[in-house]
Amino acid sequence: MKKKLLGIFLAATMAVGMLAGCGGAASDSSDSSDTASTTEDSGDSGASGDTISIGFAQVGHESDWRTASTKSCQDVFSEANGYDLSFVDCDNDSAAQLEAVRSFIEQDVDYIIIDPIVSTGWDTVLTECEDAGIPVIVIDRTIEDSDKYTAWVGSNFKTEGLAAGEWLKAYAESKGISEINYLTIAGSTGASAQIGRSEGFDEIAEANGWNKLDEQDGDFTEDGGQSIMESYCKSYEGKFNVVVCQNDNEAFGAMTAMDNAGITYGLDGDVILISFDACTAGLEQVKARKITADFECNPLAAPFVEEVIKKLEAGESVEKEIFMEEHWYALTDAIVDFSIDGEAQTMTEVTDDVIDAQY
Repeated sequence: MKKKLLGIFLAATMAVGMLAGCGGAASDSSDSSDTASTTEDSGDSGASGDTISIGFAQVGHESDWRTASTKSCQDVFSEANGYDLSFVDCDNDSAAQLEAVRSFIEQDVDYIIIDPIVSTGWDTVLTECEDAGIPVIVIDRTIEDSDKYTAWVGSNFKTEGLAAGEWLKAYAESKGISEINYLTIAGSTGASAQIGRSEGFDEIAEANGWNKLDEQDGDFTEDGGQSIMESYCKSYEGKFNVVVCQNDNEAFGAMTAMDNAGITYGLDGDVILISFDACTAGLEQVKARKITADFECNPLAAPFVEEVIKKLEAGESVEKEIFMEEHWYALTDAIVDFSIDGEAQTMTEVTDDVIDAQY
């Protein structure tokens, strides 16, 4: 890519702030085949045909979701597709992530992709990227203290939390459950996914008078989920009927802890178990009647990022925020009608075909 040519268009690009869609508007589609086909059709990497260099600073490898996100970028931005990808797993270390971005600047890459570990502390390094003429594309989590990036591609985390809350309200009513006492195993504190999911779910909880017993950070890991749930089982024995895990891996850990404590959960148990991400293993636990409902966070951002890069290569403007489509999953027994801000939502029944098509 020619940075001098890109500079002509970058100012206009940075100013565009229109939304490309809404992550909470679930559709009847039950898989990621549309996204997958975008990846397969992406052989022409840019207008010039030259190799495009990209630096990608990833959060880490803490979950199945993260693994799928990394693989998506590695598959799309491959040498065969005309890219030279420099990948850094930052292992959930914010300082290491800033260092990785500065290393990409020194390498004079054409583009930088960041999945920010935390949402603040970015303005200085993004200014350095801007001064170097390197467009930055943020994926998944958001940056709150700077707008010096070209585009963000990801999910509406608050909408995911709202969906889980509105679903629980409708599901509890359908089962004659009048009192909700819930525990939350949150994601990494300060991550935009944690903030949005907590904010959305708690908004519905407060509106309906539910009792939030506790919220602790499970760090989006299975070990974290198990450790927090073991503590909950002792501290709140017999007092809770809902557990909200902010990703599938935390839910797997919580399941182990509840199994060990003799607590039943899922569609046939005493505790409603809610999860986020809806990875393959998560949907398998939905089908096994262990996770009552799972709310998708689409990890396959790379095809959308490539579309942004193609537009920039062609000198076109791009939207500042691009929301990916997502779906809400349950078995038939737990599929209920609910709305978010007056917009009716569609739930997808988990079947073997749906699981096979998932990431």
